[in-house]
Amino acid sequence: MTDVLFIKTSSLGDVIHHMPALTEARRQRPDARFAWVVEEAFAPLAALHPAVAEVIPVASRRWRSALTHPATMREIVAFRTELRRRTYDVVIDTQGLVRTGLIAWFARGRRHGYDARSIREPFAARFYDVSHQVSRAGHAIARNRALTGLALGYAPQGEIDYGLDRAALAPQASAERTAILLHATAQRGKEWGEGDWVAVGRALRARGIGPVLPWGAPAERERAERLAGQIPGARVPERRPLDDVARLLAGARVAVGVDTGLLHLAAALAVPTIAIFCGSEPGLTGPRGAGPIVTLGGRGAPPTAAEVLAALEKLP
Repeated sequence: MTDVLFIKTSSLGDVIHHMPALTEARRQRPDARFAWVVEEAFAPLAALHPAVAEVIPVASRRWRSALTHPATMREIVAFRTELRRRTYDVVIDTQGLVRTGLIAWFARGRRHGYDARSIREPFAARFYDVSHQVSRAGHAIARNRALTGLALGYAPQGEIDYGLDRAALAPQASAERTAILLHATAQRGKEWGEGDWVAVGRALRARGIGPVLPWGAPAERERAERLAGQIPGARVPERRPLDDVARLLAGARVAVGVDTGLLHLAAALAVPTIAIFCGSEPGLTGPRGAGPIVTLGGRGAPPTAAEVLAALEKLP
């Protein structure tokens, strides 16, 4: 049996974009055992993938705020010990950052990653035993699949498959049809106008679809509650771990969202999706999936509420 370690730690969208590479690797190497190093907040989501035998959480985001604290140093030592507990035949860093290259260097096994011309932080290539050239012009999903194929000795082919089963994840059917409004984003430039969200939420409610506004940070909760106060019947759920959020999305009639990780999760689950781009371009990181996806807007050119509502009308 071949032991393979993947390193793709963050952010949420990047983690989701890595899943098709993992699905294909399992199909091409059915006898292999796959482990995945991922940021602790995303570990519950990574564990949903059926090919993952082991999730190894890392807390690099949390450690950065207290790097010299003794407790942090103890956690880092414990993580390194856990990582080196097993010797891997192949270690693949599909992130290509200095911090993930360092994680690869900690691991036992032959290390693969992008070469210096193929990644955002060229110094990371110094940590790999084998560096591969992969075009930076491709979508993130294609790049992950290409690097994984080069490391494991096959050519990527076929449709994108995230390995997630929407039907299995969806909660038991209820009488309420829901729309998940993914309004929250860490980047202000990617936000969509609150008036537009209210217009879309009210229109959905008028069609018998209940708007649900999830959140992740306190400021996002305030925004969700502010929007819900203007949309009759809208609901703001409690904060949940990502595996529960995946189940919430899986049971939705539709997802409408700005360029954020949860938008990519909706697309990965084949939930009908409307993607709203305001401060970024969808070309290299836009949502991809088997379900209906409509992408609107672009950097500096957000869509209007009327355009989003027209797109919703066209969804099956």
